[in-house]
Amino acid sequence: MLPTALHYSRQLLKEVLQTGDIAVDATMGNGHDTLLLAELVGTTGLVYAFDVQITAVENTKKRLYETPWEQSVQLIYDGHENLPYYIPLETPIKAAIFNLGYLPKSDKTVITLPETTKKALDELLLRLVPKGRIVIVAYYGHEGGERELQTVRQYCEALPQEKYNVLNYQFINQKNQPPILFCIEKKKPRN
Repeated sequence: MLPTALHYSRQLLKEVLQTGDIAVDATMGNGHDTLLLAELVGTTGLVYAFDVQITAVENTKKRLYETPWEQSVQLIYDGHENLPYYIPLETPIKAAIFNLGYLPKSDKTVITLPETTKKALDELLLRLVPKGRIVIVAYYGHEGGERELQTVRQYCEALPQEKYNVLNYQFINQKNQPPILFCIEKKKPRN
């Protein structure tokens, strides 16, 4: 069976993250990806997790509570576009994930936005180490979702192939706008 975008996103993260690495959950939501990243980087790594909704921060805090990785996560109640205020430029990011759209079972009018997502991607690329990955899962079946999907697609297509590999993974015969996955992988510089 082909993996869903959600399952494939996790596989792409598992392939690169190791104990001691630094990762970013740009849209913490209910904390599922935050917990996965924390498990992968272990107690010696660090995860920065962002969200603009206090409910997301509280849900993630509960999910992490009394796990061995609770101290390895910095929960940030702020938008991912403000990443530079929390993560110094010299911080070596190994992986990041975005789940674009809205927080499941919450206010569907609070959505990720093309402008803030693009700004966060710009900042992450400045910090991404060679062989590092940024995974973007775009849920676009809501008002504003198509515009953000187009922004992300255009952003990814414009990345120079000399520096990045970009993957686009989607099911093209499914109804109800299944999520579309993008993965940006930074190439190792040639000597």
